[in-house]
Amino acid sequence: MRAYDFSPLYRATVGFDRVADLMDRVMTNDVSSSTYPPYNIEKTDDDAYRISVAVAGFSEGDLTVEQRENALVISAKKAEADDDKTYLHRGIATRAFQKSFHLADHVRVSGASHADGMLHIDLLREVPEALKPRTIEIAGAKTLEAKAIEA
Repeated sequence: MRAYDFSPLYRATVGFDRVADLMDRVMTNDVSSSTYPPYNIEKTDDDAYRISVAVAGFSEGDLTVEQRENALVISAKKAEADDDKTYLHRGIATRAFQKSFHLADHVRVSGASHADGMLHIDLLREVPEALKPRTIEIAGAKTLEAKAIEA
């Protein structure tokens, strides 16, 4: 794997250290990380997203969805049944898991639903009015003169 040096970003930019840290974290992420349970991330609108996680064998009571600062944490723990079942083949994994997703600024969970063995989590990006682009009026020389005379 290649190693990238992000120090030039720190010299030429101000306030982008989180982006460099994120890139560094992604580049050094362990390749052998767990792929269980499988999931999809889709963009449903300009500012809306959906994470769908396959949670076959788990009920709503077994699942936990939490938003902690800029992280979404999905976890599940199945209560162990003390029955004497003998499986000839056990292909449905119901082992405990914890899956984390890093969320961008101003992204919040707007809802979650569980149906047909799928957990759907809807996300919405809400940019505050203060951060949205705005048009600045450009004053001409005549406008400045008129304001000076009025004053």
